[in-house]
Amino acid sequence: MSQIHCDLTELQIDQLIVAGCQCPDWGRIKVTQNFKPDRIKNTSFSGDVKIGNFDGPVSFYGGVTKPSGITNATIHNCIIGDNVYIDQIGSYIANYIIEDDVVIENVDLLAVQPGTTFANGIELLVLNEAGGREIPMYDRLSAQTAYLLALYRHRPELIEKIKSMIGDYTKSVTSSMGTIGKETRIINCRVIKNVRTGPNTTIEGVNKLENGSVNSTPEGAVYIGPGVSAEDFIICSGSKISDGTLLSHCFIGQGCELSKQYSAENSAFFANCGGFHGEACSIFAGPYTVTHHKSTLLIAGLFSFLNAGSGSNQSNHMYKLGPVHQGVVERGSKTTSDSYILWPAKVGPFTVVMGRHYRRSDTSGLPFSYLIEHEDESVLIPGVNLRSVGTVRDARKWPKRDKRKDPVKFDRINFKLLSPFTVQKMINGIRILESLKETSGEMSDYYTYHSVKIKNTSLDNGIKLYNLGITKFIGNCLLKRLEGKNFENPDQLRQQLKSNTEIGKGKWLDLAGMFAPQQVINDLLDDVESGKISTLERLDNEFDKIHDSYSEYEWVWATRVIEERINKKIEQMTAEDIIELTCEWGKAVIKLDNILYSDARKEFLPSAQIGFGIDGEQDIRQQDFEAVRGSFEENSFVSEIQKHIEAKTKLADDLLERLKKLC
Repeated sequence: MSQIHCDLTELQIDQLIVAGCQCPDWGRIKVTQNFKPDRIKNTSFSGDVKIGNFDGPVSFYGGVTKPSGITNATIHNCIIGDNVYIDQIGSYIANYIIEDDVVIENVDLLAVQPGTTFANGIELLVLNEAGGREIPMYDRLSAQTAYLLALYRHRPELIEKIKSMIGDYTKSVTSSMGTIGKETRIINCRVIKNVRTGPNTTIEGVNKLENGSVNSTPEGAVYIGPGVSAEDFIICSGSKISDGTLLSHCFIGQGCELSKQYSAENSAFFANCGGFHGEACSIFAGPYTVTHHKSTLLIAGLFSFLNAGSGSNQSNHMYKLGPVHQGVVERGSKTTSDSYILWPAKVGPFTVVMGRHYRRSDTSGLPFSYLIEHEDESVLIPGVNLRSVGTVRDARKWPKRDKRKDPVKFDRINFKLLSPFTVQKMINGIRILESLKETSGEMSDYYTYHSVKIKNTSLDNGIKLYNLGITKFIGNCLLKRLEGKNFENPDQLRQQLKSNTEIGKGKWLDLAGMFAPQQVINDLLDDVESGKISTLERLDNEFDKIHDSYSEYEWVWATRVIEERINKKIEQMTAEDIIELTCEWGKAVIKLDNILYSDARKEFLPSAQIGFGIDGEQDIRQQDFEAVRGSFEENSFVSEIQKHIEAKTKLADDLLERLKKLC
């Protein structure tokens, strides 16, 4: 693309005319010194056109090769790189920079009009269909920046500052020329207007793409497949959109996949989301929001790490003031088949939602719960999801399913199951449950909390499970803090426990996948409002610093919990205190692991083998089941838990051995 271009010679012009080419002003056509006119046939040129070298062959699916060049096309105001293949253009290609090794074949229309932003600056009406939480898109939008834009409307100066930054970026990319990135392939498509692509994009069989950016990279190629129609969109690296998907006003983050007639409008999908068969309207889909089923509608909600079951849906209006209600389903939750939630509602992290719920409940203070329908009532079972092997399995599988290959990752994601965010909720959850018992009396069969009912036995069990989770978290933090550290006396031990910062003691937030102390986020927002942070790059850098500091902030928060538990300051802790906490951790881990084992073993009981060994008796059923599912002892996830326990136990034993020397 950087080669020197010169005018066509008279001989070259004659050769082009003989080959069926035409141009009202050949003087506006520029070519390289090694230009080969025999590689261009039946093509009309207009405006200013630059053409590169056509030397090598181009490879196609199935081992077919064709010579690079241009045939059967109309080209207007384009810069065409080396070894490009263009053929069978139904209408024309206009106003494009077409980089090296691009293939464009059998396309009706490919054009850009002046002043195009390629969807940068387009606002998405997330959460509230009627407006008020608009997110202006831009190429590098992160889940964290979007979270601030959508949910911090109580700080209008902050919103205006960030919007202004995005406005500046939008101006910088506004152009009358589009770019088709190196090694992009656009094949068998209909209409493509005001769209630019990054390198290694594949677009095939689409019906319509209008006003969008396809931000593919060599490491994270983007694929857009048959039947897709999209308007006002940005698609980030590593994503795949195919099989009749319909998009309107959507941001698609890195490593996402939308397919099988999925439909979405006014929605933002961040890293590793998946949508198949269903529908999304005005949603903020934080990382790992996934739906695989027909008749599943996600509407006007904030989600992350969600698994939506078949037929799950929500309602965001009651036919009074229109679709103005919204809902929040905090990270790690699941909705079962045919579940329903009437907005407004808020669901706590790692909650399983079963049945239909019309009470507009708020269970955000009671995480790891089951929210079930019983006799038209919403019933909550607090903490019970801590004992589910599925919860632990989910937490372990997410990092392994990260499809982002690009070295630059926009969304900061913390995969921890037990964190200050979730553990603070468990601590407060214990207070909530104890307060319910105190105010309603211990003899009550059911307690009512924010429009849900909690059974007496469920309340007591929830307190026990939350205490186990808190104890495990404290022990995890201690083991991590002292792992591999040397201390010869109590003073050295206390020095290892001492933190280098005071940040992290207060409330923690989950910013669409990233955990952070509220204090740090408030300081960040103040810096944006004051103008200290005035660019998107600087804002992203600050988010990165916060994310990278998680471990240190986590320890600061954990020390506060430890101090409350042992009723003394960290600097006053003794080896005996740490030994006691470590032993408590061991008991909690063993108890939780035994519960998880029992839960996992249910998947291998005879009742789970129904339908196996279809033509045999019980022994054949067992053999068939093990041939398909394997045995409990050989299950990869069970083995993984065992290895994890062994590793943690070894760390604990090592720590106890070193501590005993100080006693």
